[in-house]
Amino acid sequence: MTERETAGAYLAGYAEVLADASATGRRLTRDELEALRDRGERAAEAGFGLRALIRAHLSAAGKLRTELPRAAADHVLAVVEQAVDAFAEGHERAGLLAVRQEAAARREFVDDLLYGRSDLGRLAERAERFGLLLAHAHAVAVAQGGEPYEDGSPVLRHVESSLVARFGQRRILLTTKEGRLVCVAPADEPEVPVFFAKQAYAATDGGQVAIGRPHSGPGGVVHSYEEALNALDLAARLEMDDPVLRAADLLVYPVLTRDRQAMADLVTSVLGPLRRARGGARPLIDTLVAYFDTGCVAAETARRLSLSVRAVTYRLDRVHRLTGTDPGDPAQRYTLQTAVIGARFLGWPDQEP
Repeated sequence: MTERETAGAYLAGYAEVLADASATGRRLTRDELEALRDRGERAAEAGFGLRALIRAHLSAAGKLRTELPRAAADHVLAVVEQAVDAFAEGHERAGLLAVRQEAAARREFVDDLLYGRSDLGRLAERAERFGLLLAHAHAVAVAQGGEPYEDGSPVLRHVESSLVARFGQRRILLTTKEGRLVCVAPADEPEVPVFFAKQAYAATDGGQVAIGRPHSGPGGVVHSYEEALNALDLAARLEMDDPVLRAADLLVYPVLTRDRQAMADLVTSVLGPLRRARGGARPLIDTLVAYFDTGCVAAETARRLSLSVRAVTYRLDRVHRLTGTDPGDPAQRYTLQTAVIGARFLGWPDQEP
């Protein structure tokens, strides 16, 4: 059976309707048009393409035209236009419904995947439909920018087209969640999250991207996703402006800040004396942050703070005299640096821990 003959199953009664309407010079009735729309919907649901179906309609009309009297034949074209338009409307209506249903199923899957909901076995089965093999290890990268992003947004489409052009369809899931871009990639292709980070950074006009560590199994995606979110949250708390954050490089921070009360005690006991400085503790804390971030290089610290090296040296000496801890002494530096991390995390000295 040819494609045209198969499509012909959805033309039952079509020639008769054309012949009657053409013979009387009338337009198609509301019931006839609705019947054509219904056939278009059923044909779309059965998987038939619209082009083949329209060809079948035109072929049937052309054959009928040669069999009609001249007056009726001249009216066929107007009737065919009505009929094909109604049939195409039904076909497109079914197509739009299928797209909406697919989008809803995809969103439900993404929500279950990233929240760890649903039966894991069932989740793994559904994942294959979207190109993921959850038995394998995956890493999740999350990007956020100055505005929230939703499915279908220009930013998402741009990043997605770049990923497809670079990697093709390689079991990569790109979606949005709570206004952020999310990329789920196989752990054996570490270049995918890195490339996603570059594209997302550019598309979000300088946003920030965090990459979680690879984890195995259906629950591994959730774990990696939460690590990426925690990295973004930590960066906001500590005022990190790095464009790309790796959860593996930030593991020390959750360890240091897990006991909030202990950290608060460390901050107040070690850094509390800095409040007695002229101008308060803030300038000295900012100096310590820059000093530790530059690897304890006074010249680079001065450049970052737009100060002279002499001014930086003076401030560090002031910290030493007030706290009794020397920032330049490796043996004493760890306690001071840990306290500075805690201060940044707790918002001290602007907020009391």
